Amino acid sequence: MKLKLTLAMLAFSATAAQAQSITDIAAGDERFFTLVAAVTAAGLADTLARPGHFTVFAPVNEAFAALPAGTVDILLKPENKGQLTDILLYHVDDRNLPAAGIPAGSNYFKPMLTSQRLCITAGADGVTVADGTGEVANVIIADIKADNGVIHVIDKVLLPGKRPACH
Repeated sequence: MKLKLTLAMLAFSATAAQAQSITDIAAGDERFFTLVAAVTAAGLADTLARPGHFTVFAPVNEAFAALPAGTVDILLKPENKGQLTDILLYHVDDRNLPAAGIPAGSNYFKPMLTSQRLCITAGADGVTVADGTGEVANVIIADIKADNGVIHVIDKVLLPGKRPACH
């Protein structure tokens, strides 16, 4: 009995050691260096590490680099924390939405803690996300599973603005 209990505890410890939150996964992947810096500056790292059912549309470093020159540096300043937080939360849904759970066609989604909308389109060519600028991000890697949700890697930083057209 004691041996079974010890083996069970070892198995649990190994599972707990392998458990990774969205924050852990992003921090361990060099493609998200800028995103991790932004999430940390906004004070959202703990939020994305806590238990929950999150979906994060995670822009790669190149997506941040494509913003107008100096934009990231300006957003990372402490006095711009509110604006940075709004932009980052625009990338987070408070549900676990694997690619297979996104309905076919175009549908509005309301990101976490915002009144803004995204238009997510799922079709034969993959998944795209239209933001408030009317531009579209492509999901380039879907379904990176975390303990507390899923990450979909995108090629553009999503920016709030007008409600995107969703046909």
